[in-house]
Amino acid sequence: MSDLTIEVSTTKSSMEEIRPILDAGLKEAFPGGMLKWRWEGDVMHLSGPGATATIALEEGRLVGRAHLKPPASLMKPVIEQKISAVMKKVAL
Repeated sequence: MSDLTIEVSTTKSSMEEIRPILDAGLKEAFPGGMLKWRWEGDVMHLSGPGATATIALEEGRLVGRAHLKPPASLMKPVIEQKISAVMKKVAL
């Protein structure tokens, strides 16, 4: 098992502004429906084979936190790279 935290500074002030860009970025980075997500207020909840995660806006930073079990834990570098790239794109 493995935990993953990704933090990206942003000038965006609300998840309302971030939500459509984040949705589109994740669809592009994870085609095929392996990654699922839903919104609860301003918190995105993600899940996939062996993974659960959240992305939220906290004090000027997008913060992603994930808990990875096999098979996701075996792909941690790939998952981290893809999620980081999407979050950085959204933060601009």
